[in-house]
Amino acid sequence: MARPEADPVPPVRAGLLDAVYDDLGVRQGPEGGTLRVWSGHADTVELVVFDDVDLDWAIATLPLAPVGGGVWAVTTELLRPGARYALRADGPAAPGNTFNRETLLLDPYARGIVTGGFGDHRAVVVDGGFDWGGVPKPAVPLDRTVIYEAHVKGLTKRHPGVPPALHGTYAGLAHPAMIEHLVALGVTSVELLPVHASATEPRLLNLGLTNYWGYNSVNFFTPHARYATAENRRSGPEAVLREFKGMVRLLHEAGLEVILDVVYNHTAEEGLGGPRSSLRGLDNRSYYRQHDDGTYIDVTGCGNSVDTATDAAARLVLDSLRYWADDVQVDGFRLDLAVTLGRDGAHTFTPDHPLLRAIVDDPALAGVKTIAEPWDVGMGGWQTGNFGTGWHEWNDRYRDRVRNFWLSDVDYARRADTSPTGIGGFATRLAGSSNTFSAERGPLASVNFVTSHDGFTLHDLVSYDVKHNLANGEHGRDGADTNRSFNHGIEGPTDDERILSVRRKAMRNLLGTLLLSAGIPMIAAGDEFGRTQRGNNNAYCHDSALTWLSWEHADWQEDLAAHVRRLLQLRRENPALRPSRFARPGARTPSASVMQWYDEHGETMSIQRWTSATHRTLQYVAASTPEHEEPNRILLVVHGNETPIEVTLPPLDGADRFISLWTSITERPTEESRELQPGEVVVMPDTSMHLFRVV
Repeated sequence: MARPEADPVPPVRAGLLDAVYDDLGVRQGPEGGTLRVWSGHADTVELVVFDDVDLDWAIATLPLAPVGGGVWAVTTELLRPGARYALRADGPAAPGNTFNRETLLLDPYARGIVTGGFGDHRAVVVDGGFDWGGVPKPAVPLDRTVIYEAHVKGLTKRHPGVPPALHGTYAGLAHPAMIEHLVALGVTSVELLPVHASATEPRLLNLGLTNYWGYNSVNFFTPHARYATAENRRSGPEAVLREFKGMVRLLHEAGLEVILDVVYNHTAEEGLGGPRSSLRGLDNRSYYRQHDDGTYIDVTGCGNSVDTATDAAARLVLDSLRYWADDVQVDGFRLDLAVTLGRDGAHTFTPDHPLLRAIVDDPALAGVKTIAEPWDVGMGGWQTGNFGTGWHEWNDRYRDRVRNFWLSDVDYARRADTSPTGIGGFATRLAGSSNTFSAERGPLASVNFVTSHDGFTLHDLVSYDVKHNLANGEHGRDGADTNRSFNHGIEGPTDDERILSVRRKAMRNLLGTLLLSAGIPMIAAGDEFGRTQRGNNNAYCHDSALTWLSWEHADWQEDLAAHVRRLLQLRRENPALRPSRFARPGARTPSASVMQWYDEHGETMSIQRWTSATHRTLQYVAASTPEHEEPNRILLVVHGNETPIEVTLPPLDGADRFISLWTSITERPTEESRELQPGEVVVMPDTSMHLFRVV
């Protein structure tokens, strides 16, 4: 019925791309399924096959044979599609090892999972066949990419146009009503919070809460079943996978990319004493970062850190990315706490880490967008700007500077009657963060954001001075204390129309900055409507109306969404707003934007005014360097304090007039195209922006 694999492979090591790591997991062949598992320290590895219905009824136990390089293998006709199975591993008792021959373990390469209870999983063999119908990946150019970060359930749970049976599901995300919103908004790429199979920590379960965000992976190859429809969950992992692939196909048909937020830096096995459900039981010493005595080196804050200095662990990550990019056809990845993945054997980050280079150099991942969250909580964990060519990074420096300029600086000025900083740093971020990213990487290395899933929503950023997280069960200790937010005079909800009006304009300024900046913009789902989480800046544990998007909107919310649509339209139409490269003085750089800076008098900005804390008004001119599109030039006027000012439009070579395109001043985007001449005066009210096309 079964035979161990023979003819051992010589234990030659050539890094994570060594052929010894090929074809791990289950592969179908003429003699049945072949299972290959890696464990460098085990003495024995067994396959346990279970009944199709009763997950506790083991129908066969088969030994795996060592075939070299730490790989164990067996071939059996029992490993057919639909089969439920688990592993057992035994090995020596030594510091760092946690073998237990009685523990049932999940195959790290399992394509399907069924769960009997907390930490009690069975792998499922899936066929994975799917008709893609010839639908290609959209391959959105980087300069045109606009990311929309969303939670599968939160985005669709309450959408009135999505049938109730599809609420909170992959199929719901692919419903025409949902696609219509995304396309009409003007985003190009949907970045989904983790969809790998995940688990909720016992601490949260005891509090009656859940790990809603999903940053607690059980397995790196299986879609989270709870986001599938009830019918497909009942049908099993094969149907869940088909639903996920169907979502990807329908989004691709609409021209929308799918980017996955992936968590490879740690797993749901938590710290020592946590569940021994997979990697810990197979080879704890090799898969997790440890001191010599076996205690964990936790640079993630989640109990454990996957040790990608081990070739097998690094290859596990790479193979997972390949699977999702090829078999499931996703378009990109945002790697959570990516610094952890780039730590070497001494636990030090290096941008040339073999895994980080393999991810961007692997032909199997060609054209895939790779985005790093460029920090973790370990020593030397903040690495914004330090990833290599081919990587894009969440730019927290951009986030902080933009929040400061429009919010905390204004708050400070009200209290101290002067501003703490001027406009120079803000302008650098607006122009692509050249002080953070090298000329070789260019402005598109920066993923610009003002808000994300983690922290205040856009509405709450302008409505709360402090976090309100008591519902999280941690006595308000969790979540960031420094938010650079500003409530504009009253904490939280208010009926004061004066304050509400200023808050709405602050949201327009933040969105205008984000969507008119050089770099790749990312919008957090619901911010286009000004959604609130009632001041909770760490709502990871709430699967409720607090985190589900509401689709019943007041007039001001529809007005805000209209601003987002208009700004994204202007971004598409004006290549000067989305350069691919930094311009170089005295040289013509294709697909760069040549920038000029003027003060409110229409005069070239002096160094003194650039650096002065009291000077917060700027005229920013960007002229595209044509490569694929027609020449284009824009003027953006930014005024960053609460005293109105008259701005004289600058005299520009070859400029006859300025056509008004957008302003943050009005509650709703205006349709009129006002034209002004160089030298004319524009009145900028308190804290506002105005965009013109130069012709």
